Amino acid sequence: MIPRRMRALVVPVAVLLTLEIWARLVHLQSDALAPPSAVAAALFEAFSDGAILIATRDTLVAAFAGLLTGGAIGLALGIALGLVTVLDRLLEVTIEALRPIPSIALLPIALIALGFGYRMEIAITGFACVWPMLIMSRDAVRGIEPRLIEVARALRLSAPDRVTKIIIPAALPRIFLAFRLAAGIALIVAVTVEITINPIGLGAGIMTAQQALRPDLMLAYLVWIGIVGSALNSALVLAQRHWFSRAAWIGSPA
Repeated sequence: MIPRRMRALVVPVAVLLTLEIWARLVHLQSDALAPPSAVAAALFEAFSDGAILIATRDTLVAAFAGLLTGGAIGLALGIALGLVTVLDRLLEVTIEALRPIPSIALLPIALIALGFGYRMEIAITGFACVWPMLIMSRDAVRGIEPRLIEVARALRLSAPDRVTKIIIPAALPRIFLAFRLAAGIALIVAVTVEITINPIGLGAGIMTAQQALRPDLMLAYLVWIGIVGSALNSALVLAQRHWFSRAAWIGSPA
């Protein structure tokens, strides 16, 4: 009997074995594909010379800086819009006009204004992270039990105290879920910016391997990005389950 936690590995292992056998049978020669064993060897090579660790550091620094910057802006705006209906109506058109803009579409503007490097990547990543935080925190504030607001009024709490002692604690589970979704977006956008134009991080590593006609190394970087993203999501899921009740995380995407 296969343990429950191991069942999730059955399909990936079967797919890898199938690809390995197929690549060996057809004597695969390609600029885009490589046998899984070659990809694993290239990943070990990248770790041996430290290149992938440096690239991971650069990508995570930009991703987390953008996440914290954009997340803070989105959270502040979301709470304000959730509490002040008039402000929400005034900004509705502006938000709905800006939100659909792909963050990558801002690359030309960000490149001219900020140049290559961390600042440009952080700015674009932050823009992408604003919207999930804003939308979900606004809805979280609107969904707070009205009696809690009445209690705050009865206690004559000031606006800052009402936000810090009533609003944020009550909405925190959904706010954390928004943060978790924004974290995934931050990693995706950061790597995309690096692939497109910024010569640092894991995205730049993918492009360097592609230009060197090293499909094994290129795929190794892709595999490692998947591992990093999965580890980040798992860490946030564990934190969510530890800090909040089951009702706070049940049904959220894994």
